[in-house]
Amino acid sequence: MQSYIFLDLDDTLFQTLKKCAPGVDDNTLQVRAFLPDGTPNSFATRKQQWLWQWLAKGFRIVPVTARDIHAFRRVNLPFQEEVVLNHGAVILDKQGEVDTTWMAKIMQDLPVYHEKLLDVWADVAAYCQLHTGYKPRLVDDFDITWYGVIKHRDGTEAPLKKMLDTVIRAHPAIVDGSLYWHLNGNNLAVLPGIIKKEYAVSYLLDNYKQQHADVLTFGAGDSRTDAPFLALCDYALIPKNTQLFDALVTA
Repeated sequence: MQSYIFLDLDDTLFQTLKKCAPGVDDNTLQVRAFLPDGTPNSFATRKQQWLWQWLAKGFRIVPVTARDIHAFRRVNLPFQEEVVLNHGAVILDKQGEVDTTWMAKIMQDLPVYHEKLLDVWADVAAYCQLHTGYKPRLVDDFDITWYGVIKHRDGTEAPLKKMLDTVIRAHPAIVDGSLYWHLNGNNLAVLPGIIKKEYAVSYLLDNYKQQHADVLTFGAGDSRTDAPFLALCDYALIPKNTQLFDALVTA
């Protein structure tokens, strides 16, 4: 039986130093990702290091991440399988090349969503001109604009929630489901409805089941938006003290 794990990266397999548990011994941390200038900015604890070693022995590891290609290449781990980038917008094959079949499928429907994304983004930009501290950007990768993300210099969720409630939540493209939003910590994203991690994972799962007689699948993730792709798998791993964990234990 062939076993796969679809593995979210940030806040599942590693995190920034600020998000490491209080009192963690810095000497036990391993650098897992870097900023564009080469500065280490994401670290794995001893338990996360052990988790990687355990998974690498028995699973084919498929990263499923919001990172773009440039941020993914700054992750210091030896991935060998397919890779899901940009919340599911892009899939790379084992050679690191774009999966053209998946890309063609996405690009066929993206233009109508793109127009609506830019309309929302005009409202976001107008709001940011009136209120300081917000850092909005449209995520471009492979010369395509996929989605938008906003951070705040305070590093907290509160100002992002205020923007969400004031500008984004009631926008017609959000209300009709063409776009959706995701808020987790200092990260508010607005995405086309066709870009979801579970769609990309489902596509890969279909391919794997054609290649192998029996497939055992695990999923691992920390965020509410990870839950749908975890639900496609036979088993799910959820780190403690994360958004998805808290949602489950308080449900």
